[in-house]
Amino acid sequence: MTAMRQRAIFKFQLFVASDSQNSAQATTNLGALCKKYLPGRYEIEIVDVFLEPHRALAEDIRMTPTLLKISPRPVQRIIGNLSQTQRVLETLGLNAGVA
Repeated sequence: MTAMRQRAIFKFQLFVASDSQNSAQATTNLGALCKKYLPGRYEIEIVDVFLEPHRALAEDIRMTPTLLKISPRPVQRIIGNLSQTQRVLETLGLNAGVA
């Protein structure tokens, strides 16, 4: 089961507010985190809440930036610019040596 989990593709949706500083920082931080801890095993979809407000409403996004880890399950939600790497890793379930 561990081998299967290590090959899992992590799918993320990052809800941002256009080019705000926090949204830009979250985008950069998520990209760096994925490249380091999930090389070749991630997909990131950036959703601008100003361009697609219906998607933000559907996911009950109340603040930006907000990261949703869609898969593997369970779905996890993190609000903020993702600068606290250890906390982000723990929330996403990546602190157990998945790297």
